[in-house]
Amino acid sequence: MTREEIKFKENEYLCAHNIPKLGTHCMSELCIKRITTKSELKDFIRFNYRLYKDSPYAVPDFMEDTLDTFDHNKNAAFEFCEADYFLAYRDGKIVGRVAAIINSRSNSKWNTRIVRFGWIDFVDDMEVSRKLLETVEDWGKVRGMDTIVGPMGFTDMDQEGMLFEGYDKPGNMYTIYNYPYYNDHMKALGYEADAVWVDRTICIPKPEGEHAANQQKFFRVAKLVQDRYGFKVHKFKSKRELRKSGYALKLFEIINIAYQNLYGYSTMTRRQMEQYVDTYMPFIDHRLIAVVDNKDGMPVAVGICMPNLTKAIQKAQARLFPFGWWHMLKALYWKKSNVLDLLLIGTLPEYQDTGCISLLFADLIPTAQEMGFDTAECCPQLETNSKALSVWRSLDSEITKRRHTWKKAIENNKVK
Repeated sequence: MTREEIKFKENEYLCAHNIPKLGTHCMSELCIKRITTKSELKDFIRFNYRLYKDSPYAVPDFMEDTLDTFDHNKNAAFEFCEADYFLAYRDGKIVGRVAAIINSRSNSKWNTRIVRFGWIDFVDDMEVSRKLLETVEDWGKVRGMDTIVGPMGFTDMDQEGMLFEGYDKPGNMYTIYNYPYYNDHMKALGYEADAVWVDRTICIPKPEGEHAANQQKFFRVAKLVQDRYGFKVHKFKSKRELRKSGYALKLFEIINIAYQNLYGYSTMTRRQMEQYVDTYMPFIDHRLIAVVDNKDGMPVAVGICMPNLTKAIQKAQARLFPFGWWHMLKALYWKKSNVLDLLLIGTLPEYQDTGCISLLFADLIPTAQEMGFDTAECCPQLETNSKALSVWRSLDSEITKRRHTWKKAIENNKVK
């Protein structure tokens, strides 16, 4: 069905059910407007900056990156996603925002009819949050959806999950920060908590023994599985070598397969993987990438890390230009944070019980020590992913944040 046909069907449905046209709904002084211009899209992004400008924990999205994410021509996810963006106005002032998204690839894989809400922010006003979410619900119902879930992005590579523990901890560029009242609104609106992710802080063992825990287990197991299976850690001399060797794409191919059965995951297309290589590789230090090859020289596991950029992004005020790039370069190359972000860790399913992941940590721990990192922040992991969580048993670590998605059936969705 074309976008024009969907719009016609949408208007037909709204008229039949006596629902005001989406994006122009007004209730007293509150108005929900569908975004139609680039200027409005920038207002959509800036609202988050204004809402969290006094928070020392929130990390804003880069304007340039977010505009690209919402661009049909630049974001490969639009090959299988549809989206619209809405702003809530009260007396001409923006008081909330939300994105309505359908990922048809994910729905097809999981046999669901889910509309996602993402990039949701709102002032502490129940009328605002209710009308934003009802707009997404109606938008999804028009398109045949029967369930609303969020916050989620287009794919798993976008930010997802509403924070409900750890509000007093700094966020990062890969996760959502939100005020506690968001969850109160979701409960009051009849939503139920769904998937749960945990964020973990790991103390990097010191060469002299502090926070050593049982780090030697990684080295012992690494030696055993190396001898038994012929595994070998593949390192790169430069980012140029990483790209020219073709390994950059192979890394995302491993992630694609390793994550394929995780909550709501939709496998990446070739174009998506190429896009992520172009987006993230310029920021990655080749020393912080470890790949495990099997005895035939094929990559079977990968670990990708980078210095934490939270303070740099806050100083840049979420703009690369004209001066934000300077703060980023300093944080990446000259004045690194002492916090390491563990971006992606994945193992092909048939190798997950071999212990090959121990080779990744046996390589990355000494590298992190040498580069002066004190702690590592692990990107959100599903609370039900016991295999992934068991990796941290041999290191000093603690769960510092929890976040979850909210879910609701769209039928009988009006909350009085």
